[in-house]
Amino acid sequence: MRRLSLIAVVLVLATLAAYWPIRRAEFLNFDDPSYVTSNPKVLHGLTSAGCLWAFTTIHASNWHPVTWLSHMLDCQVFGLNAGAHHLVNLALHAANVLLLFCLLRRMTGGTWRSGFVAAFFALHPLHVESVAWISERKDLLSTCFGLLTLWAYVRYAEVPSLKPKVQSRGEEVQGPKSNVQSHGIRNTQHAIRFYFLSLLFFALGLMSKPMLVTLPCVMLLLDFWPLQRFQLKTPDSSLGSLCSERSSHSWRCRSPPAR
Repeated sequence: MRRLSLIAVVLVLATLAAYWPIRRAEFLNFDDPSYVTSNPKVLHGLTSAGCLWAFTTIHASNWHPVTWLSHMLDCQVFGLNAGAHHLVNLALHAANVLLLFCLLRRMTGGTWRSGFVAAFFALHPLHVESVAWISERKDLLSTCFGLLTLWAYVRYAEVPSLKPKVQSRGEEVQGPKSNVQSHGIRNTQHAIRFYFLSLLFFALGLMSKPMLVTLPCVMLLLDFWPLQRFQLKTPDSSLGSLCSERSSHSWRCRSPPAR
């Protein structure tokens, strides 16, 4: 825990140090008027009419009500203080860095490697636009909810099979039947909770930026590695062992054994 805390502190400090000058930045004339400075719905802060507008209107070529609500909250709290809006972006980016570090470590178990990838993510120049441009708040929010979606999905995938485990010879696992049933109920509740959490975070991410629609493809990739939920195996052996060397110069694929 001490090592994890140290890496987390270093990541946050490095992120703040790299982007701290944005606190003196102003609004831009590109997109910022449409998103904040000249948008009366946003300037009025969080109101019932503004919330209804956010969920029912396509504005600035996007439907992202969560992003609109975020800008409305900023205007209600900070007004048109551009530095404060930028610092909220910075706080979101720092939170995303920590989320990525925790997610990678949970999936792979590699502490230092996960920290390196998170540091690369935190300081890569491609993220400057998302952090230093107030109108790109949607990128930061969608990334945040996207990482939370993956975290909930990983927790869901960690649940073992709900069926009683069977030994290789077909013998049932020893133990009281009531214990097996109660363990299965707990696993079911755990799986359902994190499955619906992943759906909720995914929906919030889509309502931050529709580009997150590709996230299920990422989940499928994670199922292969590092979660290893898909094992390319036949009932008797791995797929790779189906092909055997016929001679030193030719190969052929064995047919599966007859059933």
